[in-house]
Formats: sequence, structure tokens, C-alpha cells
Amino acid sequence: QVQLVESGGGLVQAGGSLRLSCAASGSIFIIHNMGWYRQAPGKQRELVATITRVGGTNYGDSVKGRFTISRDNAKNTVYLQMNSLKPEDTAVYYCNADVQAVVGARGDYWGQGTQVTVSS
Repeated sequence: QVQLVESGGGLVQAGGSLRLSCAASGSIFIIHNMGWYRQAPGKQRELVATITRVGGTNYGDSVKGRFTISRDNAKNTVYLQMNSLKPEDTAVYYCNADVQAVVGARGDYWGQGTQVTVSS
């Protein structure tokens, strides 16, 4: 069993910064791609950023130049540094990981989500 736990969400003023963390635990052999997605009320879940095991990154157009994704493979943790936050960044942010288990199939896992609220 694999579990992903997000932390670091909260309330921040427009123009401010937050740093999200997501730690994976369980019967993990290796984690391939990891990523962050977000969902605002009444809207579909959208890509924020993804990162490969060796550090290749991809960002959604709305966050390019403001957000930075990174990871620590030794800690099975992915981070999202969010700068210059805007009210439209308000959403529940979800962590995702493509995990090869010690015994069993490879598959996607999701965290429970963490709320980010940006006030104007």
C-alpha cells in the first residue's frame, strides 16, 4: 500500500508565496513521474506541474514563471514552490505519483489534497 500526504497549504495574500510538500510512503520500490494538480470549485482538475525522476519538468501555462516543482528522491517527496500568487490560484492542490511497488504492479496514486486560498 502506498500513501501520499500533502502539507503546506493555507491562506495567503495576493503576491505572496507558499511551499507545498508531498511525501510518499509504503511499499515503494521506485517513483517515476510525480506531479501537482489543482481543482477550483465548479472547475475541472488541471495540471499544475510534473517532474521526472531525473528532474525534467513540465508546467501548466497559467503557472509558468511563477511556480517551481522539485523533488527529493531519497525522501520520496515532491515540492511545489508557489510565488507571485494570484486569487485565481485558489484551489485544492493534489499530489500525484507514478509508483512501482516492491511487489506488484506499477500505478498512479493521489494525495487527499490541500487547500490553497489567495486573498485579493
